[in-house]
Amino acid sequence: MLLTHEQLESYEKDGFVFLPDYFSREEVERMKAEVPAIFAEESPRRVVEKKNGIVRSVYGSHLTNEVFGRLSRHPRIIGPARQVLGGEVYVYQFKINAKVAFDGDLWEWHQDYVFWCNEDGMPAPRVISAAVYLDEITEYNGPMFMIPGSHREGVIEVAPHEIPAYAGVGSMPYQNSPKWITNLTADLKYSLDRETVARLVSKYGITAPKGGAGSVLFFHGNTIHASPNNLSPFDRVVVIVTLNDVRNVPVSDKPPRPDFLNARNREPIVALSDDALMKL
Repeated sequence: MLLTHEQLESYEKDGFVFLPDYFSREEVERMKAEVPAIFAEESPRRVVEKKNGIVRSVYGSHLTNEVFGRLSRHPRIIGPARQVLGGEVYVYQFKINAKVAFDGDLWEWHQDYVFWCNEDGMPAPRVISAAVYLDEITEYNGPMFMIPGSHREGVIEVAPHEIPAYAGVGSMPYQNSPKWITNLTADLKYSLDRETVARLVSKYGITAPKGGAGSVLFFHGNTIHASPNNLSPFDRVVVIVTLNDVRNVPVSDKPPRPDFLNARNREPIVALSDDALMKL
């Protein structure tokens, strides 16, 4: 499946395009059935909320789970990514983000590419993310806020926020954790300041793409986004598949982050058939 001319124009203009009901109810249920076991796994790939220890994200599940492995190679994900980036792609990062009812913490305002550039050495923002909604997302359960057109600002450099609490304080869930953990928790290392966000919202506006389970949001690596706490009684689980151009492989003299944050397998993806999720 490919994006239409109008959808491509929308992506170029806004830095994202929202596709309601992109996956069927049956496909969504097949994916949701895998989530509890994945969230229960004890693994460095699992990130929990700093205050209550509830699962925030799990990375790299496409490497360990057949259903999500198939999602990462699904033509409805790979086709638009190839269109937008103009060539072959590989999975740079794969994560399942949870905002548990009543307890899901926020994601501060940020751009994704600045992390991948500064931490991994990704040369250019030739990267696209597909957010697959496994739950209905409404104004109540922590939708993603987007600043349309903000990708045209390029990379907004910010002073990194070092979070000394993770060096070993009390019963913090990340005491003695590696420094890269501050890229994944609520205290983001490269979050944007309020003045910058206010200026860009005044310039471009703000929106929150909402829709039913199975909807997909494709967005640019420089599009500024955030999401609030989930204070509602409704869970919000989203799978985010990030695809990088095979000509845009990170190069850095730093020790590399783990494979589940900066994939070492850069072979072009061979897409599966459109019914891949239902063939299991």
